[in-house]
Amino acid sequence: MQIGYARVSTIEQSTALQLASFHRYGVDRVFEEKQSSIKRRPVLEHVIDGVLMPGDVLVVYKLDRLARSMSHFVAVFDRLKAKQVGFKSLTESIETETPQGRMFLQLLGVFAEFERELIRERCLAGQIAARARGQTWGKPRLLTRDDALRITRMWRSGWFYQHILADMFGLSEATLRDYIHWVENRGRWAPSNL
Repeated sequence: MQIGYARVSTIEQSTALQLASFHRYGVDRVFEEKQSSIKRRPVLEHVIDGVLMPGDVLVVYKLDRLARSMSHFVAVFDRLKAKQVGFKSLTESIETETPQGRMFLQLLGVFAEFERELIRERCLAGQIAARARGQTWGKPRLLTRDDALRITRMWRSGWFYQHILADMFGLSEATLRDYIHWVENRGRWAPSNL
């Protein structure tokens, strides 16, 4: 059975062109969704999890109607493959019915993996460069280094428990411990973690 999935991003847009193509191609059943590609898509989830059966083919008008990125497409395709469901895009002539189509889908998977690795490397390089410039991110510090040093000394004196110091300075115990680690270069502040 051929199951069509038509999607537009906004309520004002129409799926008429997609539906006409499905009709010409002889798709047995069509599900429509009016949802941005960024948001969760309940209709697509329902089609994959509850409608498609082994041997069925999921048909889309165009690849971008199904997935928001190459890696997202590969994830959806892997779910289809696990269910023994075929795939066909009418516009790009991408499908799983021929050896050439299957080869092309495997190449897409390789490119998606490459894309993920490049993004990961760029993010890591950006973080390293930002740290080298002294840039930080996240919430601003509640205490200065001098305050953290004073707390650490008070705790190390043995006269104060961490929960008492946390109450005195208006911190959670976890935050207090993090400041102590910061001063003592332990935990996430250890040189090997920076």
